[in-house]
Amino acid sequence: MSKQKDNKGLTVKKSENFSEWYTQIIEKAEIVDIRTGMKGFIVIRPWGTLTMEKMYDLYEEELQRRGHKPVIMPSVIPESNLKKESSHIQGFTPEVFWLETEKGEEKLALRPTSETLFTPMFKLWIRSHRDLPMKIYQRGSVFRLDTKATRPLIRGREFQWIETHDAFASKKEAEEHVKGDIEITEEIMHKKFGIPFLPLKRPEWDKFAGAEYTIGSDVLMPDGKIIQQPSTHLMGQKFSKAFGATFQNEDGKEDYLWTTAYGPAISRILVSVISMHGDDKGLILPFSISPTQIIIVPIYKKENQKKVIKYSEEIKEKLKGFRVEIDSRDFYSPGWKFNEWELKGVPLRIEVGEKEIKSKSLTLFVRDSQKKEVLKLKDLSKMKKYSEDYDKRLKAKADKFSNSRVVNCKTKEEIKKAVDSGKIAKADFCSVGTEGIKCAEKVEREIGADVRGTLANKKETPKSNCTICGKKATEVVYIGKSY
Repeated sequence: MSKQKDNKGLTVKKSENFSEWYTQIIEKAEIVDIRTGMKGFIVIRPWGTLTMEKMYDLYEEELQRRGHKPVIMPSVIPESNLKKESSHIQGFTPEVFWLETEKGEEKLALRPTSETLFTPMFKLWIRSHRDLPMKIYQRGSVFRLDTKATRPLIRGREFQWIETHDAFASKKEAEEHVKGDIEITEEIMHKKFGIPFLPLKRPEWDKFAGAEYTIGSDVLMPDGKIIQQPSTHLMGQKFSKAFGATFQNEDGKEDYLWTTAYGPAISRILVSVISMHGDDKGLILPFSISPTQIIIVPIYKKENQKKVIKYSEEIKEKLKGFRVEIDSRDFYSPGWKFNEWELKGVPLRIEVGEKEIKSKSLTLFVRDSQKKEVLKLKDLSKMKKYSEDYDKRLKAKADKFSNSRVVNCKTKEEIKKAVDSGKIAKADFCSVGTEGIKCAEKVEREIGADVRGTLANKKETPKSNCTICGKKATEVVYIGKSY
């Protein structure tokens, strides 16, 4: 990253070199700075942070609407807690940052996830069925000692997320809640952020450490690779049994809690927002989460500066309810400002000068369509419809891309052709239980892809034998390359 502010814009096309395009856009649009000197740790700059704050707001609003309450948990976990659930500790030990502690104090880990923090609290807070369900969440950082190559926001050693942990009296209630988590992903990530996804129940060999089952939200990126977005887990009674977290049921008997967990990683979802919507000029942020929704650029000379600025302020006053800024910086030309705000993805730009003042109008530029039109001041009341249509267009374009990239495959060769061309293969498969591991390994070895799982919200019936081993197929799976 250059020390001087670089407003040259992007120098590569997204369709020709996505990797370099992504590297440039997160730098030049001032989303992150990677110059920390620490592998896997980055600085999220104000524009990136403000965007994420809007994303957090929408997620938390929906969670609280559904009965979740926020908490703040410690950033560290005692070693004894991590060791309580055997499969959990085996899954996470290689990825844990351990802290140095004073002599005689228990070893502490920076939290890689927080099941072993929340469950002991459930044990203390829940006594009977009257205390259930209990739905709580926290927002903050988690830490993973990832030894693979890191990539800003995509794969790192610290990421920003929300994690919900919920306790129920029965498996049925817990499983209904897991379905609700998928609904939240649909309502917020898809409908608000415009990011389509496949809710895929992970194969037995790829579920979260300690879970009965896991459902991941897979998003296909423009380079043909899959990035996992919010995942939800039925923890069952594994953690409650490990920590002795019981409650008195309606029959007066002691029973173990049924728990679930859900984890939207906001910093990672931002990757999909950037990648799905952005173009060769820069970011295209959804109206709902852009820190500045409307930027007003006054165009003036020294002799009419005050008049144009005053007119700009009058327009801003009429746009109450939107996040509006006036860019009145003297040291940059209007053209320079246009380029910068396009690079940063602001949805709507209003240009005003002497001509607009005389005609009581304004010139409106729309970021995604690159179209300009002249509006009368009285037409500012239409801005709400402009904003709604804007997000609808982004979602429709993303849906079209995503839907066109899932293809039915009947042979191993067809699967390879599909994933090599940046698509997701849909194929009949022998098993997503342990019996299917050999075929999954063959997919990884010979095709260079992963068996991602089966649709969680729809039962699909195989029509032929397994495309890998030829044995009877029991499932329809989705196969693709991933980060």
